Amino acid sequence: MKIALTGASGFVGTALQKHFNDCVIIDRDDNENKIVQKLKDVDVVINLAGAPIIKRWSDPYKKLLLESRIETTKKLVNAVNQSSVKHFISTSAIGIYPDNKKCDESCTELADDFLGKLAREWEAEAQRCTKATTIFRFGVVLGKGGGALAQMITPFKLGVGGTIGDGKMITSWIHMADLVGMYQYVIKNHLTGVFNATSPHPVSNYTFTKALGKALNRPTILPIPKLAIRIMYGEAASVLTGSKEVYPRRILEAGYRFKYEHIDDALREIISQ
Repeated sequence: MKIALTGASGFVGTALQKHFNDCVIIDRDDNENKIVQKLKDVDVVINLAGAPIIKRWSDPYKKLLLESRIETTKKLVNAVNQSSVKHFISTSAIGIYPDNKKCDESCTELADDFLGKLAREWEAEAQRCTKATTIFRFGVVLGKGGGALAQMITPFKLGVGGTIGDGKMITSWIHMADLVGMYQYVIKNHLTGVFNATSPHPVSNYTFTKALGKALNRPTILPIPKLAIRIMYGEAASVLTGSKEVYPRRILEAGYRFKYEHIDDALREIISQ
């Protein structure tokens, strides 16, 4: 089986390259014709392209967030539709769901904000694909050496990490090993449609904070005011302060079994590496 990747140098892309070994890399600047050439004999295309979301959103950066996902996906889908590719797996995010609502893939209420709009347009482009198509809605991906954990771990190691506000916001997360496992499972079993890439057990920010402190053997006594995060990130603070309670019903019903269902086990394994 031959796999092609966009966003191959990112956190998830790097992990997938290690897992699947010899991948075809599709670069951001490749035009449609070049992508079609690269897709010769490729069985599965995994689309991970997109500028980092946790960064202050100026108007130009919002435009980049949209273009790096939607325009790139549009170009890729056009190429896939001309190829002999059998399976297209694209990316979205749980930001498509509203805050403070329990959601699985059957949830029809969608977020009415920038992240919700971004995810809806991103998925709409992916759904234009005429091949078997799967969309993963990523939760917070936890793993060694990158992602959200890499950005938050330093203050925790210094003993100055803490909850965000009152700590009641819900975090829906997934261990990198399970995200890679979901890709393998979906490809092996030819599963299509939308899947929430999250653990079956979302946790409050308080629970997450205490689990990370325990894994690092550090205190977690200094809460971070939401206002401080808003000052630092502006509108993008919603990525860190939003409360998304999301469940992976479809992948569980399809028979996948998570290696790391619980946050304590996941963080302990990552920190011990």
